[in-house]
Amino acid sequence: MAYISRAITPVLKRRIAESKCLLVTGARQVGKSTLVKHVFPEFNTANFDDRLTRLQAKEEPKLFFLNNPRPLFIDEVQKENSILEEIKLIVDSSDDRGQFILSGSQKLELMKGMSESLAGRVSVSELCGLSLREINAVTFNRHFVPTDEYINEREKDIKPCSDLWRIIHRGSYPELYDIERDWQDFYASYVATYLERDINELVAADSLTFTKFLTAVAARTGEMLNFANIAGDIGVSEPTVKNWISILERTGIVYILQPYSSGALTRAIKTPKLYFRDTGLACYLTRWNSADALKNSAVAGNMFETFVVSEILKSYCNEGHDYRFNVFYYRGKDKSAVKENEIDLIIEENGVLYPVEIKMTGNPKADMGAANQILDRIPEKKRGMGAIICLVDKKLYLRDNLIALPVEFI
Repeated sequence: MAYISRAITPVLKRRIAESKCLLVTGARQVGKSTLVKHVFPEFNTANFDDRLTRLQAKEEPKLFFLNNPRPLFIDEVQKENSILEEIKLIVDSSDDRGQFILSGSQKLELMKGMSESLAGRVSVSELCGLSLREINAVTFNRHFVPTDEYINEREKDIKPCSDLWRIIHRGSYPELYDIERDWQDFYASYVATYLERDINELVAADSLTFTKFLTAVAARTGEMLNFANIAGDIGVSEPTVKNWISILERTGIVYILQPYSSGALTRAIKTPKLYFRDTGLACYLTRWNSADALKNSAVAGNMFETFVVSEILKSYCNEGHDYRFNVFYYRGKDKSAVKENEIDLIIEENGVLYPVEIKMTGNPKADMGAANQILDRIPEKKRGMGAIICLVDKKLYLRDNLIALPVEFI
């Protein structure tokens, strides 16, 4: 089985050298354990998916640490959060760096435990599925922002992607790329494992109902989040759907994109948008069984947008940055407007707002960025270069402040 080099590796090496503990979060099967074992082979390993290991950690922590000496990697640590108090005592008694690496697939539970027990002692990194850069062995590792500087640097290491729809359909889990793994079998196993190991502990519902919920959510990727609509489809209450959406977000299955908030945009819609983090899983749940069928389907535009948003988030994670306070969207209607204006993404950086449109077209037009001027109303912010991420084969300036970019520029 070939190991696929992960872009976040230098970040993890730097952080383990500077911190007493390193926490790696991310959904199941994105490669957390493989990455840690490959990059840090000197670490001993304990896996809390194993019930006996968890039991010893809970009931006899001193014996657990005798049997598992430092430096120690604890996988799925959220399954026994009580161990964090013991880790705190250990790291506080020593000035050594790089004593523990922890990983887990339930981000919010982990962050709560860390803030209570290991605040100031742990460095947190998120591992996503494979990015298009990683799949194509591109070493460039800066987060996407459509400045002239970024575009010029990125262009030096561009590798054309001739099979983009195959990658969108296949998804981003490493196992689908390092061995010849059947797509249907992988995702069937993934859903079963996810339901049995993660959801079983968090949801008081039968697996059939929750699978119907997963499918209903996957069918709405790239759309504004409507709890009542989903609840009506699957026959459960709206509060239940809200709780279940929260679980999907906590376990890394979906991302909730928040609307841009500014007092100057008085008629902006406040509803967030929902995106699956992995397009392959969304395709499996909605029964698009081939790349060609997906490419020619009515949902192709939403899947393309989902893929682009996911790639942009990965570019932040792989550089070790938190994207939550940088990436938004806008939708609203002015009194004089005939229809609502929408900006698919707004990337905020250093007081500058960069509007990004995502269009499944090979023939972008300047008027696709017509809504961008709305950002000029926001005081103390400056509008930067606008971008249209689309299916062109090379960068194309549409105005002096608007550029069409191939997906490969992310």
